[in-house]
Amino acid sequence: MKKQIEADVVIIGGGTGGCAAALGAARSGRSVVMTEVWDWIGGQLTSQVVPPDEPRWIEQFGCTASYRSYRNAVRDYYRRNFPLTEQARSRAAFNPGNAWVSRLSHEPRTALAVLRDMLAPYVHSGRLQIWTGYEPVKAESDGDDIVSVTVRGREGDHLVLTGRYFLDATEEGDLLPLAGVEYVTGAESADETGEAHALSGPANPQDIQAFTHCLALDYAEGEDYTIARPREYDFWRNYQADFWPAPQLGWTVPSPSTLEPVTYVLMPGEGANPLFTYRRLADRSNFLPGTYPADISVVNWPQNDYWLGAITDVSPEERHRHLENAKQLSLSFLYWMQKEAPRPDGGIGYPGLRPRPDVTGAAHGLAQAPYIREGRRIRAEFTILEQHVSPENRPDGKAENFSDTVGIGSYRIDLHPSTALRTFIDIPSLPFQIPLGALIPVRVNNLIPAAKNIGTTHITNGCYRLHPVEWNIGEAAGMLAAYCAEKNIKPREVRNTPDLLANFQTRLRNNGFELEWPVIGAV
Repeated sequence: MKKQIEADVVIIGGGTGGCAAALGAARSGRSVVMTEVWDWIGGQLTSQVVPPDEPRWIEQFGCTASYRSYRNAVRDYYRRNFPLTEQARSRAAFNPGNAWVSRLSHEPRTALAVLRDMLAPYVHSGRLQIWTGYEPVKAESDGDDIVSVTVRGREGDHLVLTGRYFLDATEEGDLLPLAGVEYVTGAESADETGEAHALSGPANPQDIQAFTHCLALDYAEGEDYTIARPREYDFWRNYQADFWPAPQLGWTVPSPSTLEPVTYVLMPGEGANPLFTYRRLADRSNFLPGTYPADISVVNWPQNDYWLGAITDVSPEERHRHLENAKQLSLSFLYWMQKEAPRPDGGIGYPGLRPRPDVTGAAHGLAQAPYIREGRRIRAEFTILEQHVSPENRPDGKAENFSDTVGIGSYRIDLHPSTALRTFIDIPSLPFQIPLGALIPVRVNNLIPAAKNIGTTHITNGCYRLHPVEWNIGEAAGMLAAYCAEKNIKPREVRNTPDLLANFQTRLRNNGFELEWPVIGAV
């Protein structure tokens, strides 16, 4: 069965960037259809179970007004619906999980509820249609313009989506190969980019950052929730990469910044660096007694990064194998913690670790979707290089100033081990801008990237891939599509026509975009 749907703006991918794009386009008065392959919209925030990674100034500045509204709404959701302690309720910067890598660590179900509420006015009015459980399978073009995209549902039905502008907000840039859009993957050569940390030899399109299949759990001392022994447990129990200081399933891992061994513990009170609080989703001390029987945490730690093969631009069989292996790695790590992990008290194992499928919406407490750090990136009119954002290349202490800025972001250049078995790259970057040129494909007129698929390199993807930046990119893409539809112009015309660019940037500012940073240092 085929169903045809027409809208001004077609968004393929309903992750963090896709939701922000839908918000920006619908708020601007355009009709929008958004599809998402997973059951939950929200991507990193929901189906991938990755609480926000954000710059340290996020409570004051560094994001769009709508992303700030999202953050405020998360806190309001807990204040409205949960029995908080008075201390937690009164804390302006309330952090539900009190994680030590996130200032707003919260459950994916909360994120999903907030995102649905933010989009509800446009869904109820009919301006926005959201179709979950649909993946893109075909695109048709006429010259340099996309005409339609076909998505397939889990029951085998198809939607044929036509529109004026098509936004790729998928996690891996899935629309790019379907529509014949020029793109790159993997690691570029330093000969090509001039970047200090790029490959010294030839480019390697399959040298892609590790992805992670996250896992939610809680802990009850004295209970036994030991899972069945994973089928690949023996492999992961003994595996050790050359750059890893101990077996993969262990407490000792390399420091991302120094590469020296760092030893972690599991639980608070056992020593330094307790992993359970690293990305904790719910800290029961924030709530009145009896609300949560135990803290809830997400296992998105160095030990379950998967780098033994790429899943982008490989055969379906190879992709499936690596996706399943990543699940096996996370389950094997859980089993090792339950059965074999050495405890500071002299005991062995934490059988009270309990998977929480109710938290993730998927079996075994695994996330519905893998956390993808890096996928396809468009060949753009302008590509952001390490030289534009690295303090080593910026003697004035400021990142490159882009006259076509459509937003800002800040994060370290943080690359996890890659599929070419290269270790972490973790170096400072300066607070940066998002240039519109990185959202403009070199040829195709009516496609706009709306997630982690903009014109970055393997290196700069490491700082442009986090939650508030992806949101800003998506929202800017949605507003760009709406602006172009209103003016009957192409996105590249906006960038290359001073009056149009100035007018668009004014529109962004009027909608709560921050286009420049105050004077601050490297991160």
